[in-house]
Amino acid sequence: MKKTYTTDELFLKAASYCSISEHCVSEVEEKLSHWNVSENEKRKIIDRLIKENFINEKRYAQSFVRDKFRLNKWGKIKIELALKSKGISNDEIKSAISTIDDGEYQEMLASALKSKLSMLKYDYEYEKQGKLFRFAQSRGFETSIIDRVLRSLNQSAKE
Repeated sequence: MKKTYTTDELFLKAASYCSISEHCVSEVEEKLSHWNVSENEKRKIIDRLIKENFINEKRYAQSFVRDKFRLNKWGKIKIELALKSKGISNDEIKSAISTIDDGEYQEMLASALKSKLSMLKYDYEYEKQGKLFRFAQSRGFETSIIDRVLRSLNQSAKE
């Protein structure tokens, strides 16, 4: 038989979940749904979690951007789409993405492309460029940045 929890017990369980790592409202809603919490209780619990700062979407967005950029080596487009899918507001997304240093961003893309290049098989130069471009796009980098970094890499390869 399944144990039933009071609203306070569910709040403590959700607070514990939020204390382990950053979570946004949509992730906590999903977790509460998994625990079969009613919509009314869910709203009360989430409101209290926000009020007591267990959930802070600005902090979540900043943490998400930092992790996906540094650890997963994602570009701004992919990060933005992932945050939108989690219901984070456009203002919070823009604010969090603006914390990425442009120089570090380009260096990271250049490093990822150099690494990818060492594994590529190609017959023609345009084929190599296409594969590198598609790889960078799949990581969520903007066309203008990809173009700039590829030109820079080609320039340094010729020297």
